[in-house]
Formats: sequence, C-alpha cells, structure tokens
Amino acid sequence: MPSTHMPTSTRMVTPGTIMPIATRTIMVTIMVMDMTTVTGMTTTTTIIMMSIATMPIITTTTPMLMTTNEPDPAAVRGGMAEDEAAALYRLMTWLSPSFPVGAFAYSSGIEWAVEAGDITDATSLRGWLAAMLTDGSGFCDSVFLAQSHRAASEPGHAGLKEIAELAAAFVPSRERQLETTTQGRAFIEIARAAWNSSGLDAMTAACDGPIVYPVAVGIVSAAHGIRLAPSLHAFLHAVLSNWISAGSRLIPLGQTDSQRVLAGLEPVVAATAARANPASLDDLGSATFRADLASLRHEAQYTRLFRS
Repeated sequence: MPSTHMPTSTRMVTPGTIMPIATRTIMVTIMVMDMTTVTGMTTTTTIIMMSIATMPIITTTTPMLMTTNEPDPAAVRGGMAEDEAAALYRLMTWLSPSFPVGAFAYSSGIEWAVEAGDITDATSLRGWLAAMLTDGSGFCDSVFLAQSHRAASEPGHAGLKEIAELAAAFVPSRERQLETTTQGRAFIEIARAAWNSSGLDAMTAACDGPIVYPVAVGIVSAAHGIRLAPSLHAFLHAVLSNWISAGSRLIPLGQTDSQRVLAGLEPVVAATAARANPASLDDLGSATFRADLASLRHEAQYTRLFRS
C-alpha cells in the first residue's frame, strides 16, 4: 500500500508565545526543560500541548526550587561563624575554674565574713554576693575591663596606661591587691603561651606596670578580637563562680545549694554587665564597706584557708 503523507506545519515557538499550528497528527505532549538558572535558585519548565485541531499553544512557566548537595558550612556549625566559635571557645577556656590563674586560693574577704557571722547560709551568701556584684568590686572591675578593652583596641593603645594604674590603685586592701595582680599576671602569661597574639606584647608594654585581673582579661580579649559584651559576661560569671566556690567550702554548702545561688544571681550578672559596658571611669564607685573591711581584716585572721 502506498504510504499516506500527513502534512504538518512547524514554526519556532518561544516561551510565552501563543500561536496557531495546523496539524493532522495525534495529540502530542512535549516537555522542554529550560535549565537557565538565576542565582542558582529557579528552573523554568515549559509544557507545550498540541491537538489534532487547530488550537493555540499554551506555554506555562512554573518556578521550581533548586537544591544542592553541598552542605552550608554555617549550617554544619549550627549557624555560628568561625570567628564566633573561636571566641566562645577561648572565653570558656580562659574563664573556666580549670584555667590556672590560682583563683581557687582567694576568697575576696568572704572567709572573714563567714567567721564574723555575716554569711551563714545560702540566702545570706546570695545577698552578700549580689551587693558585691552591683555596688562593689564586681561592677568596678567590669568597668576597668570595658575601658581597657576599648583602649587596647585603639591605635597606639592611648589611655591604657592610665586605666591600668587607676585599676591597680582602686583595690581596697593589700590582700586584694595580691589577689588581683597575681591572677592578672598569670592570665596574661598563660594566654600568651597557649594563644599568642601579635598585638598582645605591645598592649602589655603600654600598661607599663602591674596589670590587675580585669585589665588583663580586657587586653587579652581585645588582642584576639573578641567582642566586649561576651567578655564582660564571661568575666563576671567566672568571678561569681569563684566566690560561690569559696562560700560553699566555708559555710559549708552542698553542690545543689551552690548552684541555686549561681542561678539566682544570673539576672544580677546580666544587669551588672549591661551597666558596666557603657560606663566611664567617672562612674566608678563602691558602697560595699563591709566587704572592704572583710578583706582588710582577713590578713589578721587566726586561722585561714584562703589567701584573701
């Protein structure tokens, strides 16, 4: 049998064009995948329908989400940037009770307060420490940390010497002077040995004298590019934890009561850090006279477990 010729007409069709095509063929469905990708997110799918009658071609564009098999590094780290992870790791290490600055050997006068009967239980310990944080050495040391962090971050470290000298002179007793300068020196030496920074030597040289503990934390944090706010919060947590550790051994307190005191003072730590961050040296001041007397009288105490 002779073959039957079925004439068709074909024209170029572009996406979004509607034009008639005469045909006698059966219905045909053609799917054209336009893989043009915009910013790696969208694929265009074009579907062309033709029937045996003369009819328009309907072009439909459907956006689709493109995915990739490569993991997002930030997602792998839980959304934490690399520099943030490094800062958190170092703060947790430097201000951990296991960091060898000898903080466990000092009580900041708490030992005398326990012997004098000012601190007898978890409630009185919490009240004593809340006052020290808000109106005593906790707030003042935080201001010195913030000021030294800013001065160390400035070109030439302008003003850092004056801040370090004032911080050293602000300590109320000889024992507290020994405590804070010993810890400050140890903090810098150990941080330099394990996490040396190219700018740290210049910062310590700019202080040109004894460096107390909060100033040491401020300049080391600045040398490593760690932001001031988390440095302040971590510092206050470390100081408070050491005070509670001393109180728990002296009263004594159980581990659960000690943690309750730490948890109860969480908002006080946050408020002190928030107040000290924008404060100037003119805002310095202390109203914890009983705590200052405790640090003065501790050196004449008959029996002692701590050095201050």
